[in-house]
This record gives sequence, structure tokens and C-alpha cells, in this order.
Amino acid sequence: MSEHDAHQHHDGTGGLDALAERFEAYRGHLRAVAFRMLGSATEAEDAVQETWFRLSRSDTSEVDNLGGWLTTVVGRVCLDLLRSRRTRGEQPLETWEPAAGAQDPAQDPAQDALLADSVGSALLVVLDQLNPAERLAFVLHDLFGVPFDEVGGVLGRTPAAARQLASRGRRRVRGADAPEADLVRQRAVVDAFLAAARDGDFEGLLAVLDPDVLARGEAGTTIGASGVAAGAKSFARLAVESRPALIDGATGLVRYVDDRLERVLTFTFVGDRIATIDIVTDPDRLAELTIEPA
Repeated sequence: MSEHDAHQHHDGTGGLDALAERFEAYRGHLRAVAFRMLGSATEAEDAVQETWFRLSRSDTSEVDNLGGWLTTVVGRVCLDLLRSRRTRGEQPLETWEPAAGAQDPAQDPAQDALLADSVGSALLVVLDQLNPAERLAFVLHDLFGVPFDEVGGVLGRTPAAARQLASRGRRRVRGADAPEADLVRQRAVVDAFLAAARDGDFEGLLAVLDPDVLARGEAGTTIGASGVAAGAKSFARLAVESRPALIDGATGLVRYVDDRLERVLTFTFVGDRIATIDIVTDPDRLAELTIEPA
């Protein structure tokens, strides 16, 4: 299914049917974005349907990248829902239940299982610390790689402002305001992770990883403690060359090569376990981080 199809107008039933077929190819991706934004499978499905309505009423003849267009539209829909929720002071009853929609026979259980596996309740809990704008900037950019100019367009702000929001969201998610006792606990968890990785200790790694841990880097995303532990074992040599540091106020790992910062591992903690690992090697993203001795 090629992107140049997006240039066609969807006048008439045939055009709309073709557009609906192409939309279905992106439905899983859009539900994943919406679920991370809203924390509710039912609300995510509503947001995806609203995105379809907007697409069906739009002229896509000038759209070069339909996937990108749909991602920003679903982001805008979710932003409106989050702001509306805050205005009413409501919390959805099923928030932070990854498989909440799985009991709804109108939904695809396989899709809900995929959502639950790919998000994990721990990440959703920490995302709830963000205000709607921070959450949108963090989710779209950090989790889905949407450029800051497009994120800014959704928020009605400049790319620089969107970058600042994502950075602030990143700091809040990773515990920049963590009290000292939390930093002591974080350091113990990171030390245990580092020791287990250096020794290739699979069981030791499983002991410090949340079952739904999400590890993300330029090479891709790994989900689940077993997969992440297996990957961490293979980085034993890298672990030897890494050392703990405070990254945006939370305990993480840094690796320098010839006094140049080459790689950073940032963590989100839930209790005494690691819920997310972000492996940062991009020079621009490394430059955004505040790094202090641990």
C-alpha cells in the first residue's frame, strides 16, 4: 500500500472505501499512540474513530505521509480529550488498566493484548504525572519519533517550545524531583542492574526489571523482562565501561569515550524495579540532558 495513494481525492463510495482500507493499516499504530496518551482502551478506540471521521471529511490530495498525518491528528484528538477531562476534574474509571478494553466484545482481544504488552501499567502510571501538553510532546516525540515541528503544530507552539515540553516531561517521568531517599533506592537498583549486566547474570537482571519493562533505543524497542535481560547480558563489556550518574535528577548510567559523552541510559523506577530504559546515543538528545555526578 503506497503513500502516493494519499494524493487521491476520496469523492464517491469507491474513493472512501479505498481510504478506509488504507486507514485500517494504521489503526493498530493509532490505538497504541492513543492508549499511551489516555491510559484507557475504550477512550483510545473513541479517539481512533474520531481520527477516521476527520480523515473521511478531509482532502488528503496534498498529504505525502498519511501515517504522519494520522499520528498528529490522533494526538490532537487525545490532547482535546485530556484537557476536557482535566476541566471536568474527572478520572476515567479504567485508567491505568492496560487490558481494560479486552472485555469489550466489540474490540479485538488480540489488539488489546498487544496494547497491554507494549505499554505496561508502570509506564502509564508515570505518564500520569505529566500535564496534557507535556504528555503529548513526550509521547509523540520520545515514544513515536514525531519531529518537534509537527508536535509544535499539534500544540499550537513553536518547535523550540515543543522540545522544552518534551524535555520537561522526560525529567518529570524520570523523577527529577525525587527526594533523597528515592535517589538512594534508585542507586541501589541501578547498581544491581549494572552488576548483573557486567556478570551476564540473567536471574539478577530479572530481579530488578519490572515484568512489563520497556527498553527503547535507536536499534528498536524490547518489551518484557526476559527480552530486556537477554539484551542486557550481551552488553556486558559496555556495562564495564558505564558508570552511574544523575541524569535530569534521576539515577542513570553514562558512558564516555575519550572524554566525549557517547551513551546514556535513563530509567523510570516503580518501587524497587526498573519500568523503562531509554538508551540515548543521538548527540542532539544527549545535549538536552543535565548530567551530574552520582
